[in-house]
Amino acid sequence: MPEFECRLKKYRQLKELTQEQLAAKVGVRRETIMRLEKAQYNPSLKLAIDISRAVGAPIEEIFLFPEPPEEEEQGGDG
Repeated sequence: MPEFECRLKKYRQLKELTQEQLAAKVGVRRETIMRLEKAQYNPSLKLAIDISRAVGAPIEEIFLFPEPPEEEEQGGDG
């Protein structure tokens, strides 16, 4: 199960870019873009920023990570 949701394909298609074109713009192989779109690869911060700029969308709209569960407060008897 992926640790995050990736909406890269949606934004790439809105810019009318192929996987290969986007890969060339951000300096990676097409396979990397393919794996990102399937949420099989967790990008570095630099790659996420480069992709965000290339497709014109905020990082947090492209890569969605689940919120960590909140820890229960441990209180005393008071």
